[in-house]
Amino acid sequence: MDNKLNEIRRKISFLRSEMLSAEDNIRKQLNRDEDCSEAATRLMAMRVTMVGLIGERNSLGGEERLLNVDERLKLDVRAVSRKPAIGAPGRRER
Repeated sequence: MDNKLNEIRRKISFLRSEMLSAEDNIRKQLNRDEDCSEAATRLMAMRVTMVGLIGERNSLGGEERLLNVDERLKLDVRAVSRKPAIGAPGRRER
């Protein structure tokens, strides 16, 4: 089951990148005043596929809770600082 869940997560990740690429393509076409209906139709089909994958992921127990704005601001996402090494700056003791 974990393999299936990981496979779905990989598909979702790949599909997200494809969707971003399609959205970028649509923006470029709009900026050039070109017809983007074909690209927009493909993007809508990708969104339908995404909803199906998310539903499948959630049914397998892989549901991910989305944080609201307040929770995201309270979350400490700063990188963990490393203690400086003893000795010369930039060098580590062995």
